[in-house]
Amino acid sequence: MAQKPSIPKGTRDFNAEEVAKRSYIMETIKEQFQLYGFQPIETPSFENSDTLMGKYGDEGDRLIFKILNSGDYLRKISDEVYKSKSEVTITSKISEKALRYDLTVPFARYVVQHQNDIELPFKRYQIQPVWRADRPQKGRFREFYQCDADVVGSKSLFQEVEFIQLYDAVFSTLKLEGVTIKINNRKILSGIAEVIGAQDKLIDFTVALDKLDKIGEEKVKEEMRSKGISEEGISKLQPLFTLKGDFGSQVESLKSILSTSEIGLKGIEELEFINTAISNLELKTAKLQLDVTLARGLNYYTGAIFEVSAPEGVKMGSIGGGGRYDDLTSIFGKPDTSGVGISFGLDRIYLVLEELNLFPATIADSTKVLFINFGETEAMTGLQAVTKLRQAGIKAELYPDNAKMKKQMNYANRRHIPYVVLLGEEEVKAKVFTLKNMESGEQQKIEFDDLLEVLK
Repeated sequence: MAQKPSIPKGTRDFNAEEVAKRSYIMETIKEQFQLYGFQPIETPSFENSDTLMGKYGDEGDRLIFKILNSGDYLRKISDEVYKSKSEVTITSKISEKALRYDLTVPFARYVVQHQNDIELPFKRYQIQPVWRADRPQKGRFREFYQCDADVVGSKSLFQEVEFIQLYDAVFSTLKLEGVTIKINNRKILSGIAEVIGAQDKLIDFTVALDKLDKIGEEKVKEEMRSKGISEEGISKLQPLFTLKGDFGSQVESLKSILSTSEIGLKGIEELEFINTAISNLELKTAKLQLDVTLARGLNYYTGAIFEVSAPEGVKMGSIGGGGRYDDLTSIFGKPDTSGVGISFGLDRIYLVLEELNLFPATIADSTKVLFINFGETEAMTGLQAVTKLRQAGIKAELYPDNAKMKKQMNYANRRHIPYVVLLGEEEVKAKVFTLKNMESGEQQKIEFDDLLEVLK
């Protein structure tokens, strides 16, 4: 007996309705990307391993899917290396390529590789799948799409301001109200690490702090202790865990905490600029909120960082995020090229829109009318009419087989096709069409021009 087929955990099949809904989200995002002047690019699904490894921190590196070399790859490993059972050493010998983890690092590689062909500042958008060897759960998949927009070649904070506007524009177009755009600055986090005497543990500090929403204050403190951050330093962090109020009042508290840190005060200055600009421009539906515990664990962020939360009451992780990276391209040999970008989480946005019933009712409309097949002669006449309807932009099809009427009508019902045309011998002779409304059951005999008008 053949084994029942399956797909890997964390991946999904999509039916026609789901594809239509996903396309609706992607087209909405793409339209706004283009309105804001971003140009599309695409990069390969897999990259050389050395392009990806070491760019996401230890935790990120562990989630990268490695691709085995083709051929008899084990023969190239010496007995000594094989017996060592060292994952890092063996993997580097048998895998030279990996599936992309995100779109940002491949974009940095693209900028460096094509630097003579692009005009700075370069604004690009990219909508493609990425892969992560993560533990699957609601809203977290191993294969998923990212919808990214980035600008490289400009240090202007007006780029951050426009990205906040772009988030707001997309979510207002999707009718998704109550979204919160959380913002922080990695310079502030660097300043805090400086104040608590943990400059050498900045990455450990930010990775732990980034888990606050997931594991809570005490677990975060435990992780910091395990990474060697002193008890005195952790106690100095306490004001961060309780910092509340509006943007302005939080900033004033931060100025007090970071009064001795030059880099921390620089981060506050950048946040104030962005907040003032947004206050003057106003947002349609989203809300901008300062969150000093927002860290985003990726190592390459250096300035403003963003994370977008779904409306209150919807249990979902972030539906977008991003930030400023001042020197990401230097890892590929092009220093001093600042960039900033954001990403939309397509799959999570889908789940939120589904939960809130925000997809348009007509989004999954497919075939508008089905012609019933009564035999070869009638089917040929029907196909001629179907061709004319398609030329007029109406989705129409002919049932391919001369099957029993009940089977053909059941097909129309299961496909949610709103109209069927009965074109039998009598209708062919009279040059009319019997149009049936599948919802009301009403039937009428009409000529082609009237049929076209009704279906339009």
